[in-house]
Amino acid sequence: MKDDTPFGVVLIKEGAEAGAASTHETGTLARVSDFYQGSDGLLGITAVGEQRFRIQSATRQTDGLNIAEVERIPAELAMPLPQEFSAMSNMLSNVLDDLGRLYESLHRQLDDAVWVSYRLMEILPVALDTKQSSLESSDTLDRLRLIDEVLKAAGT
Repeated sequence: MKDDTPFGVVLIKEGAEAGAASTHETGTLARVSDFYQGSDGLLGITAVGEQRFRIQSATRQTDGLNIAEVERIPAELAMPLPQEFSAMSNMLSNVLDDLGRLYESLHRQLDDAVWVSYRLMEILPVALDTKQSSLESSDTLDRLRLIDEVLKAAGT
């Protein structure tokens, strides 16, 4: 946080957070935005994702830290939210209001299909493999269709 340096976050395929593990190749560059010490003495950290990346090569240091050379994936261009998915914008706004402090300072782009699709996929309780597939895709409309299926299956 002192150097304001981003770090990579990738989903583990096999293994555990501590120790050897294999990961997916696509992840997110994130930056620490806040931290606090809980009443239990544990450090709580809030990180904000910034940009997707693809791992080109990786090594594991003797101290267990994974280091990777990555290629940044260009951001998707903003696009208007199609009419067929317009209800997602209101639903997302209401959910973000309910989530409170973590999302209160977030600049909302509720008319941008890319932004809406990533925020919904971020907060919906779906399987991590589904979230990973969504992260790997650069097709906003496919992501919106997937979210629509998830919402319909949940009866919303």
